[in-house]
Amino acid sequence: PMGSERTEVRKRQMATTPETPGAAQAQLSTGNRGSNACCFCWCCCCSCSCLTVRNQEEERARRTSHELQAEGIPNCEESPAPTLEEVNAWAQSFDKLMLTPAGRNAFREFLRTEFSEENMLFWMACEELKQESNKSVIEEKARLIYEDYISILSPKEVSLDSRVREVINRNMLEPSQHTFDDAQLQIYTLMHRDSYPRFMNSAIYKDLLQSLSEKSIEA
Repeated sequence: PMGSERTEVRKRQMATTPETPGAAQAQLSTGNRGSNACCFCWCCCCSCSCLTVRNQEEERARRTSHELQAEGIPNCEESPAPTLEEVNAWAQSFDKLMLTPAGRNAFREFLRTEFSEENMLFWMACEELKQESNKSVIEEKARLIYEDYISILSPKEVSLDSRVREVINRNMLEPSQHTFDDAQLQIYTLMHRDSYPRFMNSAIYKDLLQSLSEKSIEA
């Protein structure tokens, strides 16, 4: 019969037609595996090794910038505990806050909570550079400051406008104690206008002020 002949022809065509990679992949993907199966094994459990590797890679990708910034950050400056008078003075002006090591340490602690401690670290590094007089030391410290806080490849890069960056690049041809003066002023102004008001309203400042006030009353 014609029907049986067509059936035989179709069987022969199917037997001689090579299976394409796409078809093979389709068969793999439509097998008995569950929808959560991983791409390297037949199991559909969540604990297989390839999913573990994938999860580890995703976890590394989720590392935040502040975790990178925390690497290699120096300890706070050594300073005596602040007095109640000093802490009250911090509220009078940003300049008074930045004048004392205790004030800078407290402000750094706050900046760390906002993931912007690099601003204070850069400012302090510039202050340290200004104290140097040896040419080779100046050049080395300037190079380190550039790599740590100016380079776009650094996780601790500070926010500077293009004009200031151009000035720095010119100054780096012959580094001096004042190579980063414009950038330091810009970051100081940024901390003053942006971070300082929030610091004054932060729990870090208020708790310190309350603690010193209570000690003063007890004394």
